[in-house]
Amino acid sequence: EHIGMSMSGAAAFSSRLSLRLICSFGFAAVAAGLRAAADGADASSPSITAEPLHALALRFGAFAAGMMLIAQLLLDWNAGVLDPIAKPESTVLPAADADRLDPLTLREDRGVTKAALLHPKVPRSLSGGALPQLTMAEVAVHCTREDCWVVLDGRAYDISRFIDRHPGGVGPIVNMAGKDATDVFDNYHAARVYKQMLPQFLVGEVTDVVVYPHVADFRAIRQQLLRRGLFETDYRYYAKLICWLAFLFLSGFCLSTGRVGGGSCWARLGGAAVFGICWQQMAGLGHDLGHSGVTHDFHLDHLIGSVLSALMGLSVGWWKSDHNTHHVVCNAVEHDPNIQHMPMLAITEKIFAQPSFWDSYHKKRVGMDALARFLVSYQHLFFYPLMALGRINLYAQGFIYILSGHDKHHYPKTELFGILFFFVWVGAVALSQPTWALAAGWLLLSHAVSGVLHVQIVLSHWAMETYKGSPYTSRETEWYLMQLRTTMNIATHPLLDWAHIGLQFQIEHHLYPRLPRHNLRKARALVKVVCKKHDIHYHEPGFLEGNVAMWRALKTAALAARKTTRGDGGFFHSKLWEGLNL
Repeated sequence: EHIGMSMSGAAAFSSRLSLRLICSFGFAAVAAGLRAAADGADASSPSITAEPLHALALRFGAFAAGMMLIAQLLLDWNAGVLDPIAKPESTVLPAADADRLDPLTLREDRGVTKAALLHPKVPRSLSGGALPQLTMAEVAVHCTREDCWVVLDGRAYDISRFIDRHPGGVGPIVNMAGKDATDVFDNYHAARVYKQMLPQFLVGEVTDVVVYPHVADFRAIRQQLLRRGLFETDYRYYAKLICWLAFLFLSGFCLSTGRVGGGSCWARLGGAAVFGICWQQMAGLGHDLGHSGVTHDFHLDHLIGSVLSALMGLSVGWWKSDHNTHHVVCNAVEHDPNIQHMPMLAITEKIFAQPSFWDSYHKKRVGMDALARFLVSYQHLFFYPLMALGRINLYAQGFIYILSGHDKHHYPKTELFGILFFFVWVGAVALSQPTWALAAGWLLLSHAVSGVLHVQIVLSHWAMETYKGSPYTSRETEWYLMQLRTTMNIATHPLLDWAHIGLQFQIEHHLYPRLPRHNLRKARALVKVVCKKHDIHYHEPGFLEGNVAMWRALKTAALAARKTTRGDGGFFHSKLWEGLNL
């Protein structure tokens, strides 16, 4: 069973698609006519040289992409553009029957909602009798990479032999070893994974799993989202996004190479700024693809993202490994790679509270040496200039990941070729500038403008709670509460959602990461109700207010770093550590 579009809805979609195509071809015809007229006028003047074909293609492509975008925005203005909450939805599926002997639940496969058995089929080796009975304490001892059990919907699974083959990398699984991973697993995997892969790993039934009231309500939100078909991608949204990206990319080329704007310095630098915006916006698409949130096909989304490395220069394979781990252990000092930036930055005093700690993602010990102490002490002063160059770090991380084989990687050769191609065309555009100074300015400005992406990425977490140790072992540290304690939204007007590329709804994204970006605002309305019901803090400042809070957190850590003292091993640590060890 799955949610399907009603006949009237299908007819409306077909009608809108036809109108969309007619408008697009109409704009293209007008553009071609205008160009032909211009060529005719130019032909009468022998002093005018014919424009090269590739230059004409760039200008026409940018114009056509812009016109198609405008046409789609006008068509969808009252169907989700002006107010995403009012966007039409498909037929609502009835709730699954949870009272049956073999209860049903709703899950999604490639974005389509399906009614499925809550518990996968019992393998032949355990059939014919009651399942072995276990307790959470017994499961908890199986908490290493070599001996890894997880609990899903009240049943224990030994997935030790699968860890190295896990498509999402090793980090997310190891960090959930020995724990109830029901909500983490449910929000990251398709229905077919339950049916086809889990049965072989079944160990037994866990008798003392606790489901807290707020957890039940957050699970009910997921079921409602599934019933309303909100996990299904609206490809009209991505049609608009692709037109927008094409417009930015081609316009950037036209301006940067002097095809538009007369080749002036300001026009070329304007092209650099447009490229910076394009890279920031393209990263949003890469983020969606990395979460299998576009086609909902893991390999297809991953492959598209890897091919896009030729246009944006970033490794989706590295990003998936880093980002998936971040989601599972958000703001954990020892485990979250998104807050491990020593020696340059330390977002909390907890990072240097003791002489050193083991970084489980990068597999190394981290401590505050003299260089780190100096840099962290002034981090609040150079943070924003550093973000202007943050893209360079992503280039380096991508190369290191591809060449080192740090974690599971599906398309390393595709990404390596793509990133090298990116540097070739970016270098060619830079070298096409009339002076070396303008070439350097072009590179600096394009990367500085795209640097807003790096501010947006860290803004959602760096002013929020951080912690040490392993979460998801009690009511206070269970999955949903930890996401809300370590993540914040950014209050944004719907017409500015495009500028934040979905990162303004990081709470909902962390709770339901496979939910398409264009439906996060609808999920926000549901999440806020549950938070209010259970008196859970829901943090949603404005963009400026959030930046002020983040800057203050960096300053607080910087001032604390200045007060550190050198301990054993040459590392600096806070006086709090000395007090605890008197």
